[in-house]
Amino acid sequence: MVKITKEAALLYHSQGKPGKIEVVPTKPYRTQTDLSLAYSPGVAEPCLEIQKNPHDAYKYTNKGNLVAVISNGTAVLGLGDIGAVSGKPVMEGKSLLFKIYAGVDAFDIEVNEKDPEKFIAAVKAIAPTFGGINLEDIKAPECFEIERRLKAELDIPVMHDDQHGTAIISAAGLINALDVAGKKIEDARIVVNGAGAAAISCTKLYVAFGARHENIVMLDSKGVITADRENLNEQKREFATARTDIHTLAEAVAGADVFVGLSKGNVLTKEMVCSMANNPIIFALANPVPEISYEDAMEARPDVLMSTGRTDYPNQINNVIGFPYIFRGALDTAATAINEEMKMAAARAIADLARRPVPDIVNRAYHVRNFTFGPDYFIPKPVDPRLITEVSMAVARAAMESGVARQPIEDWKAYRQHLRELMGQETKFTQNLYDTARMNPKRVVFAEGTHPTMLEAAVKARAEGICHPVLLGNEDQIRRMAEEMDLKLSDIEILNLRNDDQTDRRRRYAEILANKMHKMYERNYFGMMMVETGEADAFITGLYTKYSNTIKVANEVIGIREGYNHFATMHLVNSKKGIYFIADTLINRHPNEEALEDIARLAASTVRFFNRTPVVAMLSYSNFGTDTEGSAAKVQHVIERMHRNYPDLAIDGEMQVNFALNKELRDEKYPFTRLQGLDVNTLIFPNLTAANASYKMIKQMSEEGEVVGPIQMGLNKPIHFTDFESSVRDIVNITAVAVIDAVVQEKMKSLGK
Repeated sequence: MVKITKEAALLYHSQGKPGKIEVVPTKPYRTQTDLSLAYSPGVAEPCLEIQKNPHDAYKYTNKGNLVAVISNGTAVLGLGDIGAVSGKPVMEGKSLLFKIYAGVDAFDIEVNEKDPEKFIAAVKAIAPTFGGINLEDIKAPECFEIERRLKAELDIPVMHDDQHGTAIISAAGLINALDVAGKKIEDARIVVNGAGAAAISCTKLYVAFGARHENIVMLDSKGVITADRENLNEQKREFATARTDIHTLAEAVAGADVFVGLSKGNVLTKEMVCSMANNPIIFALANPVPEISYEDAMEARPDVLMSTGRTDYPNQINNVIGFPYIFRGALDTAATAINEEMKMAAARAIADLARRPVPDIVNRAYHVRNFTFGPDYFIPKPVDPRLITEVSMAVARAAMESGVARQPIEDWKAYRQHLRELMGQETKFTQNLYDTARMNPKRVVFAEGTHPTMLEAAVKARAEGICHPVLLGNEDQIRRMAEEMDLKLSDIEILNLRNDDQTDRRRRYAEILANKMHKMYERNYFGMMMVETGEADAFITGLYTKYSNTIKVANEVIGIREGYNHFATMHLVNSKKGIYFIADTLINRHPNEEALEDIARLAASTVRFFNRTPVVAMLSYSNFGTDTEGSAAKVQHVIERMHRNYPDLAIDGEMQVNFALNKELRDEKYPFTRLQGLDVNTLIFPNLTAANASYKMIKQMSEEGEVVGPIQMGLNKPIHFTDFESSVRDIVNITAVAVIDAVVQEKMKSLGK
């Protein structure tokens, strides 16, 4: 796992705008007319409509997509009762997760009140603002009564995620783990270590799925909760066992099929695991230290099926798999509650998803291998892009079937498409790049180690865990610069290619490169030779170097992929409308027909590399032969060859960019196009000026989304470029792409391709 330092955490929360969320207008506001509609006098009209019909608040305001994350700070993460305002960073973080995973807007509200009655009154008073309420980090047993009362007295969904989020995800995991183990839930002996909010809710949901009370043993800090114990609260009394022969955890787990830990670290021993039934199921969910480590459990019982709350082991129980999508489905039906039917539907949807073939984007995020349903994979990964559709739709259906939906969904196909487009399905794209690279970090050489941006990017990439950086440059200069910038260079290799201790390496590289020894003092030659010889996996350059020189060196040292005569670059534009691939943005100034064909082929291949189906528009200033001269004619000739040689590729042109991006306009005007009904995701420009200007204009004018690139296409090895204006984040993004490129090339080589 990436180590998080105090300094890094505080800087993350304080730099730029303090905090993690902000309010963004959703309507025009530039003109006086806009402002008059937004406020006075125009705002009076929706107010009057809502007065006549309160449900119209869902139509005219953000109520239908707004959740309150409410806490009194009495049980914050593992920190305990730290107070309302101290817990605000957590509530902001939860609000952020709602937004990035499901497009749900969320306000964090910290209520400085521990008295349940007064807390309930405060929440009820502000409830009309919201479409749903996520209670968070409220201690037991007060949380049970608070949630019960609010659910009964409000007409919007209320859920205490600490209870039900863990319950839903762990129930999904338990359903599948029992299936893998060849056991039935009604027969399973279940031990629950912990009796707090999450433990009680988990156990109730297991019972709803068929677990029997007589097969359940629950423990709290005093040991086994038995029926003869005094001073038990209502929640514990429900799961008190009638057995009088067990009092300790060791006695409880002997012969048990399932252990669910919601307590504290290192309380389950290897001896206890050995005493469990065959194919034992262990959910050790204490965080960050589980009740037993994954290694100890596997050593004790190789047949164990295990989950933890940690990201670095299989089958993570992670609430983010559930709560964003549960509220998404509830909000989209204007549900009056999140009831048991909706929770069970969410759990079933999550369980079912783990049984299906896993998308490549998920496989790439975890060691670039194929996950299959079984002991090491019975819970979906948080990066699975299907969660928003499958879980949200299941919850919405359950809301309708159970009678709590006020706004039923009529067109499920359209709703699925809406969910996919809500966040572009691609807003997690950059994070998925990092996740993929992080699972198999490679040795990446950074050419300009003495450039402050490159230096900071290398340190950031190392901190993210996406690569093992090698900085080329003068060590003293780099260390001095790092000290001035307050950057830690631990675990980062610095290599001065001019030092005497690199003489043998320079000579060896020069011999490989036709005895051109003098070139080995130049960082691009030296760095690319490190990749060519296998002493590094990828190379990043471009902050200091002219493109023309970099292109020349790459051609000379690395060479162009077989089957092509050119290489190129692409920029990836990540927007709310989806991801667009733009080429060639850096290399080929005035491409001839042969070069344009190579660029189109390489672009299609690269789009597939990112697990998408290429739909390619070749652009010009004219449409489908309306001009027969200049670049338009050149594009027409390329399209003719592409259609003839690659009939299965969705590509057409030449066309203007508005027709490329507006399929309704294109299909109506040009119904003969091969792109009929398809959304274009790949744009090929006729020259470097057009492509470069387009992506830079998008980057400067767009308030949302992100531009990733340049992404190299067509060289034999992972050599990737930046430019002098690249930010630290730009370089880290390209580093992640370079690492994935290296991983894929390594895999292809192992397969003999």
